[in-house]
Amino acid sequence: MTEYGTNISIGRVYRLVKGMQLPKMSTIKPKSLAVNAENELLCPNLLKQQFNPHAPNQVWVSDITYIKIGKRFCYLCVIIDLFARKIIAYGVDHKMNTEFVLSVFDKAYAARHMPDNVMFHSDRGTQYTSFEFRQKLDQVNFVQSFSAKAHPFDNAVAESFFRFLKHEEINRRSFANIHQVDLAMFEYMHFYNTQRPHSANNGLTPEFKESLFLHSNL
Repeated sequence: MTEYGTNISIGRVYRLVKGMQLPKMSTIKPKSLAVNAENELLCPNLLKQQFNPHAPNQVWVSDITYIKIGKRFCYLCVIIDLFARKIIAYGVDHKMNTEFVLSVFDKAYAARHMPDNVMFHSDRGTQYTSFEFRQKLDQVNFVQSFSAKAHPFDNAVAESFFRFLKHEEINRRSFANIHQVDLAMFEYMHFYNTQRPHSANNGLTPEFKESLFLHSNL
C-alpha cells in the first residue's frame, strides 16, 4: 500500500500494529438487561458469542449499516462466514427492507453451493425477523439465531467489520451516487478477503485461511 508517499506492505503494517499490543476493535459488552421470555422463544440466541466454528459454512452472520450519499443514505448488507471471517455476499440498496436482505442471502447461498444445516445469526431487525426471511431459511434448512435485544456484542464480528470498513474506506471518501458506493464496496470486499491480514486468522487473510482448510480436507 502507498500512503503519503510511503510504500509499505499490508503484512508489515499488521506486524507493527500487533507489536504495539493495541486493544482489539470490537463493541463493548453491555450490562445485563431484563429478558422477555416470549421474545426469547421467538428469537433465540443460539450462537451465544461462539465466534470460532471449526469449518466453513457452519455459521454465517449478517448485519446492515448505512452509507451517506450527499445528503441522503443508502444501505449495505453483508453476510460473513465466521470460520475465516470471509465476506461471502454483500448488497447495496436505497431501501433497507426484507427483499434487500433476501437478495443478499440468495447471493451467499449460491456462492457457497447451497449448503444446509448452517446457523444464520443477526440482530432482531425487522428484515431478519420477517415471515418471508424466516420462511426462506426454513426452506433451505438453516437454523436462525438472534442477538439479544440491545446487545450488539452478540454480533461482534459483523459490528467490528463495519468499524474497519468505515475507518479504512467509507470515512475517507465522499460518494455522489449509489453506483460509486457499489464500486467502492466491490473493491474493498476483494481487498478484505484476499489481502488484509486478520487477527482472528493469526495474520492470514480470510481467503487464504479458508483455502488452507479446504485443501487440507481434500
